[in-house]
Amino acid sequence: MLTLPLMMGLGLTVLVTSFLSGLFGMAGGMVLMGLLLILLPVPSVMLLHGITQFTSNGWRAWLWRKHVEWRIVGRFSGGAAVAGGLFALFGAIPDRGVSLLILGLTPFLALAVPQRWALDVQKPAHGWLAGFSCMGVQLVAGISGPLLDVFFVRSAMTRQSVVATKATTQVFGHAIKVAYFAPMVAGSPGETVESVVIVLSIAMALLGTNLSRRVLDRISDVQFRRWSRYLVMGTASVYLSQGVFLLASH
Repeated sequence: MLTLPLMMGLGLTVLVTSFLSGLFGMAGGMVLMGLLLILLPVPSVMLLHGITQFTSNGWRAWLWRKHVEWRIVGRFSGGAAVAGGLFALFGAIPDRGVSLLILGLTPFLALAVPQRWALDVQKPAHGWLAGFSCMGVQLVAGISGPLLDVFFVRSAMTRQSVVATKATTQVFGHAIKVAYFAPMVAGSPGETVESVVIVLSIAMALLGTNLSRRVLDRISDVQFRRWSRYLVMGTASVYLSQGVFLLASH
């Protein structure tokens, strides 16, 4: 059972990370995952993280629904379905350290490519590739944020369209995560997540998302793209260091 100070800290963490995700459409989920792993067992972390991020992304997608690029969502979902089917068929699970290393290197390599060859989720083929590659990385490494960001960071979309479309694509992934881990947590007494923690996390996720909307309205597209690149590089650096550490520790 979490103590009152820990619950307050958890609520503040969800608030801040939801605000960060709502403002840039990235980074908040990774920060939240890292902090939750300190407090809870892994299955409970995955369930609570899935619920919180599903709420945050779902509400963000609803708030910015008129800015969602549904053609991109459709292509992304198609590519993700193909990747999911292939993994279900072959059951291949690469080494986690290698997966994290690749995930960390990808944004640096992608952003170094000349503009005419850059990944852009608005291009039909790139939309399918985004869904396929992000789902594949999600299945083998458990995370795909930096890779997803690469497909958006050099697009010509407005900041509202980027945030709305990314949120919509991520809603499906977190729904699957919740559906997978909920029975596991429910079936193990030691893995329970208290209802008050879930309610608190949902409330803070909604509040953080609402607050971020006001700030997103005030910044420019130029500022959004500049800070998005900084966040992509920062989160990629974290994954890269994790991958190196895991491979070195083998």
